[in-house]
Amino acid sequence: MTTTRRPYTPAGGTGTALAHDLRGDGLPVVQLHGLSSSRRRDEVFGLDLTAGRDGLRVLRYDARGHGGSPGSTDPADYTWPALARDLLTMLDEVFPGRRVHGVGQSMGAATLLTAAVAEPDRFASLTLGIPPTAWEWRREQATLYDLAARQVTRWGGARWAETTRQPPTSPAIDPDRPFAVPDVADEWLPAAFRGAALSDLPSRAEVAGVGVPVLLLAWPDDASHPLAVAEELLGLLPDVRLEVARTPAEVAAWPRIVGEFVHDAGA
Repeated sequence: MTTTRRPYTPAGGTGTALAHDLRGDGLPVVQLHGLSSSRRRDEVFGLDLTAGRDGLRVLRYDARGHGGSPGSTDPADYTWPALARDLLTMLDEVFPGRRVHGVGQSMGAATLLTAAVAEPDRFASLTLGIPPTAWEWRREQATLYDLAARQVTRWGGARWAETTRQPPTSPAIDPDRPFAVPDVADEWLPAAFRGAALSDLPSRAEVAGVGVPVLLLAWPDDASHPLAVAEELLGLLPDVRLEVARTPAEVAAWPRIVGEFVHDAGA
């Protein structure tokens, strides 16, 4: 696997490339991580959703301010519409003129769905892993993100992560998975949390207009990624299926399920 950087202009107009890599050959795929995570952190948590899949040309990148990508202290740069603009610009550079299979989890899933509403012809399919809170489920989560931003400003990201650390509530999350601090610099993490607090999915009517095949991956008993949101999307999207993992072993099967879904959608 080789890591490259391609110059392009992100949503904020900085002209600085986001850190990314390309692996494999085959159908074009873009993979996105969650809030405060990165490509590396997804691997640590077992959430590299295209790992080991043949026949795919996978673009993975660290979102603005995450992992190896440059960031800012402006919360507006971390809202889902801003991240969706970054994604669409990245696709212009790496997969020009091609419909791409989008794979993302949490914030990455929200970014993909936001981008698909804005430019539906850019995507051949969507895999939305553990969709985050949205609509009436979003307000309480936004309050928690604002609180986290204040705590990180006071304590720093590492101490915040350790202080707020709790055992996983969902039976699908491996209780022995490694602990990892946010992969976002302390100077940018409060803005990333505040940008998340300002974010929500497009309206239900707009989401219902996304006509590409969609795979939903969810697990129960996780307040930040409610199964109810995945079930709401199941009722809204016209071409969709839902896979619910209730054990770590079922989560470990997600890359296989994603690979089969993308190949079926691309056939």
